[in-house]
Amino acid sequence: MPHTVKRVIEGGMYILPSLLLFSIFVFYPMIRTLYLSMHMTDFQGNPTTYVGFEHFVYLFEDRNFKESMKATFLFVIYTVPPTVIISLCLALLANEKLRGIQLFRTFFSSTLGMSVAASSVIWMFMYNPAVGVINKILIALGGEERQWLLNPDTALAAVAAATVWMNIGFAFLILLGGLQNIDSTLYESAEIIGMSRLYQLWRITLPLLSPTLFFVITVSLIHAFQTFGQVDILTKGGPMNTTTVLVYSIYREAFVNYNFGFASAQAIVLFFIVLIVTIIQFTFAERKVHYQ
Repeated sequence: MPHTVKRVIEGGMYILPSLLLFSIFVFYPMIRTLYLSMHMTDFQGNPTTYVGFEHFVYLFEDRNFKESMKATFLFVIYTVPPTVIISLCLALLANEKLRGIQLFRTFFSSTLGMSVAASSVIWMFMYNPAVGVINKILIALGGEERQWLLNPDTALAAVAAATVWMNIGFAFLILLGGLQNIDSTLYESAEIIGMSRLYQLWRITLPLLSPTLFFVITVSLIHAFQTFGQVDILTKGGPMNTTTVLVYSIYREAFVNYNFGFASAQAIVLFFIVLIVTIIQFTFAERKVHYQ
């Protein structure tokens, strides 16, 4: 057997377990979802009638789907930039050599150890109009009591605020790790030549942290498009569908309305949205990344 063929077979055996796992848990579900999106289904999700691309045509004529698209993109805007900016500021603060800073690092990353369900319940009580701490603080400052999760004008922002709090722990730890990998001699040299701290941040820290920032932004974008748990617990997609993001709309169509074909069509659309956003991110944003 030629040496090249032997090496190919040997390499294939190494990746075979991964290919099997991907086939079972990724490739087959994707193909099945695409298949279901072209069929009407019964209450058990079995395809009954082939309809082609009619589900996709109806999607972009459906007012509820358009509202879900709007809610999804607004949710991404409300969550991703604040998460990255707040996490970066906290990481810069926690990276300083101050006494007791380890305690603050623990506080800042504590949300990473909490599940979405537990965090959502905490925020549900905080938003409670009668006993919630947010309304109590607002009243103490001279404001008025608000129905944060029942008001269409504030519900999506309220869920987004809770999501930012949940995601800060992960982004903070990743960014702090990136900051600690920057060579300290660069800052020592910058101080010797009289470079200000702000200029050091702009010319040293951010360029060398850009690979980590790129990773955090990309992961945060994907997670924002896939948000489900906090929406289900806090608002159930209401009020008036203002918090019905695409993932929750897919869940509702599939497991509440038992319209698996229509839900599969929405899932395909969501897949391509995430794919396009990721490609754009790698095509344009990665140009600003400095890997050395």
